[in-house]
Amino acid sequence: MKIILAAPRGFCAGVHMAIDSLALTLQKFGPPVYVYHEIVHNQHVVNEFQGKGAVFVNAVADVPKGSVLMFSAHGVSPEIRQEAKERELFAIDATCPLVTKVHLEAIKYAKAGYTIILIGHEGHDEVLGTMGEAPEAIVLVEDEADVDALQFPEGTRLAYLTQTTLSVDDANRVISRLRSRFPEIESPPKDDICYATQNRQEAVRNLSDDADVVVVLGSQNSSNSQRLRELAAEKGQRAFLIDGPQDLTEDQFNADDTVLITAGASAPESVVQSAIEWLQSTFDATVETREIRKEDVRFPLPKPLRAYAKEVNAG
Repeated sequence: MKIILAAPRGFCAGVHMAIDSLALTLQKFGPPVYVYHEIVHNQHVVNEFQGKGAVFVNAVADVPKGSVLMFSAHGVSPEIRQEAKERELFAIDATCPLVTKVHLEAIKYAKAGYTIILIGHEGHDEVLGTMGEAPEAIVLVEDEADVDALQFPEGTRLAYLTQTTLSVDDANRVISRLRSRFPEIESPPKDDICYATQNRQEAVRNLSDDADVVVVLGSQNSSNSQRLRELAAEKGQRAFLIDGPQDLTEDQFNADDTVLITAGASAPESVVQSAIEWLQSTFDATVETREIRKEDVRFPLPKPLRAYAKEVNAG
């Protein structure tokens, strides 16, 4: 067996920032630290932080008054921010800056009188936060069929935005249909789908032809991880999305397979290495890393944590 290890893979800058933020917040304030929704969509990360005293909640009402509350990397709506203020919570915002960019675009277009068509997955944390910025002005579509069903009064000014973790190919198909139906539709000057999502998809697209099987490390509720598995399956490869080596079985592989391994943007490198070790011990696999693009993006910590981070690093 041969393993092709895709690079880049795993944590993106937004996930690094969110995880560092939660670790520092626990260190600075002590447990419990409450987090609105999962800090990132990965079960290993969530379980590890739960063990350190993080409490993940789905409602601000579940957070005791006066507590420390962190907003996850996926962002929240203004309504959630207001609830946190009313409960006198000390809120620390770990929203990924690329998600914040989409929120600001939604606010800008809504204020200018546009109806916004948001391309995304219904119920996803990021979509809920973005729609909450201008609920009266945003319509959600998931695919071309949704676009075909859209009806607007004549003269309606339209703009589209996208969830940051979509399949680039899927998004482009929906955008193409939008432009076909509504030639005057506007869009932001820069693409909304995040650099890390695009890079990981590009790696699967470029490298999967050399593989018999594609293994994606990531949790089932991770949108960008699901897209990687779907992309490999669309190209005809056997493709699995797994949380870790405990989800692998010998009958998924042949002894002479070439296996492409990658990881979604919220999957820790430790689970990638555990999966590699399982394949090495089970099939005597060799490993070759192939890097298709370098990443050097870094995002700053939330303002309330920056001075403390300097103290920690200095100490």
